[in-house]
Amino acid sequence: MANRLPPLNPLRAFEATARHGSLTKAAGELNVTHGAISHQIKALEQSLGVKLFERVGQRVKLTPHGAELLPAVSTAFDGIAAATQRLTRPASSGALSVSCVPALLLLWMTPRLGSFTAQYPDIQLTLIPSNDARDVRAQHIDVCVHYGDGGWTDCWMRKWSGLELFPVVSPTLINNRPIRTVRDLADHVFLHGDDGREWHTWLAAADALDLERGRRHHLGDARMATEAAVHGHGVALGDSVTASALLARGMLIAPFTLSVPAVDDFYVVCRNEMRAAPIVQVFIDWLFAEKAQADSRADAPVAGRFVSRRKRPALKVLGGKTGT
Repeated sequence: MANRLPPLNPLRAFEATARHGSLTKAAGELNVTHGAISHQIKALEQSLGVKLFERVGQRVKLTPHGAELLPAVSTAFDGIAAATQRLTRPASSGALSVSCVPALLLLWMTPRLGSFTAQYPDIQLTLIPSNDARDVRAQHIDVCVHYGDGGWTDCWMRKWSGLELFPVVSPTLINNRPIRTVRDLADHVFLHGDDGREWHTWLAAADALDLERGRRHHLGDARMATEAAVHGHGVALGDSVTASALLARGMLIAPFTLSVPAVDDFYVVCRNEMRAAPIVQVFIDWLFAEKAQADSRADAPVAGRFVSRRKRPALKVLGGKTGT
């Protein structure tokens, strides 16, 4: 190969010498002789055609070429060391950092942490509420549970769940201001967890794009919109995954039988090298097992109460003033 990398041992000798500023100390760290370190560095310099060190008294100092090479070599060795540590640590102990969609983290994953802790008491989780695509590449994050179109490249990913969207409202609000038809939504505050596209999709499926919409709040994400609905501040779009427990506990009500499929899905995503780490495999297996268990429960598949827009049903309101 024309672009073949230099041999590993000269690079190790270079990195250790640059870090210590001493051939002797580098030799001690690598458990070789002073002469061996000197020979490896000379071999590397000849291979690259540049001088990497200059002597200053009893120490050595990087030349401009050496200073340019060092960050890349150090980063590479740090990455190899970190990956090796992750691959060799036990599957059932250690620290694991997870980036997760805020709504999914708060409303679905957090209530189930007891299950994970009971099975793996020696794994310490760091849970980061985020749907930032940059987390997939971040070295301090081991695995992501993100909402998207599956377009992440050069990484491992697997679809975890699709989801359906439908209006949700608090029992108190709907009792004080009934929702008997879709037109009654005009008297309520619309709570948005995005830029408005999701509500547009649902209203289109309900043949209500001409609905007069006045007051609205943009809350930044689905978690905040759902929380605002729980507190009676308006009507939000819940989904069949994160809103299921709130509906089952009566904290929210879904007044209509119509749902629409979300544009994107939930995916488990991680860097290719992390997929082989036992502790990551343990967490991913737990995620899919918990989802399967939740789906098997009688009250879990909330979307089963609804009819997807793909069937184009007549819009119905769940009976009674409270919508229950």
